[in-house]
Amino acid sequence: MAEIVKLQAFLVSNQIDIKGIKSLFEKKPLADSSSELFYGAGSRYEYLCNYGVIVFSGYQEEEMKNTVKGLEPYLKDPAIAWLRDEFQIRVDPGNESSFEFAEAVVGKMDEKVIRVAMLNLAQSVALDYYHSVSENLLTQVKGFAHQLERTGKLKISRNNMHRFLGKALNTQNDIAENIYIFDAPDLTWEDEYLDKLHRGLIKHFDLKVRFSEIEYTLRIIENNLTVFREIIHQRESNLLEVIIILLILVEVFDLFLTKLLNL
Repeated sequence: MAEIVKLQAFLVSNQIDIKGIKSLFEKKPLADSSSELFYGAGSRYEYLCNYGVIVFSGYQEEEMKNTVKGLEPYLKDPAIAWLRDEFQIRVDPGNESSFEFAEAVVGKMDEKVIRVAMLNLAQSVALDYYHSVSENLLTQVKGFAHQLERTGKLKISRNNMHRFLGKALNTQNDIAENIYIFDAPDLTWEDEYLDKLHRGLIKHFDLKVRFSEIEYTLRIIENNLTVFREIIHQRESNLLEVIIILLILVEVFDLFLTKLLNL
């Protein structure tokens, strides 16, 4: 019977304090960097990413929940509802890597294969989150565009506009900082099998396509916000002109009244 390894990924927060968690555990990680921690032994593995994703293998449901709960002090902006995905690896000794609907078929199994699979599953869950954020922003921006079409007016303040722009820019920055689909992980550089597996998983999860879709959505949002900002600027300029005209009229009226009183 073929060996099956199941992976469960959870996006549990906006960020995870990798350095803090590393100091918490006495056990030595199998791999670590400023952005990831990889622990494991036997058939149980944990992969933690600084962008808020934890991937498990060989854990029961309750164990995974308890592990996340124990890490709460190291979670920044914990998610109210966890985003979750799962994937499995089937071992077919001697064969090349192949990919089916919800699984990868590999010719060998070791901790490096699991780590590469966990990395790509974590990236996939993160992209799901960024897709949701960008779609929510786009929906709100569309609402303002429809309002402008119907009424000819834009009912949004400069501060709210800046908040929207800040959210879009922060999302772009988070993606650039946390998504590594264009950079192969170090362990694949000198291992042709792992490199092929990594590239196959990127294609299987459509990571590059989904990344491009999010980037395109954020560009649309940014372009819309630029137009809105110009409208608001024009509106405020017009208001300032009206105020200046009124002040001039008041001064003229005051001057005229003074002259009348002095007659």
